[in-house]
Amino acid sequence: MDWSKWIRQIHRWLSIIFTMTVIANFVAMAMGEPPAWVVYSPLLPLFLLLFSGLYMFVLPYAARWRGEPARERIGSA
Repeated sequence: MDWSKWIRQIHRWLSIIFTMTVIANFVAMAMGEPPAWVVYSPLLPLFLLLFSGLYMFVLPYAARWRGEPARERIGSA
């Protein structure tokens, strides 16, 4: 199982969910005073995005610390 691949896919889906909750938040605010659960709904995907993003940010550094060779990037010259 390739954890990096799973984390990247989860990160992508979380970004879609986060965007949708922010849009829903703006729509609810345009219609009046939204309930608290609508206002705070973007926070959960945002925090999950933070952790998955930090994991992906640290991956290349962790590979260097372990002495693994750098992976070839697809499409790089």
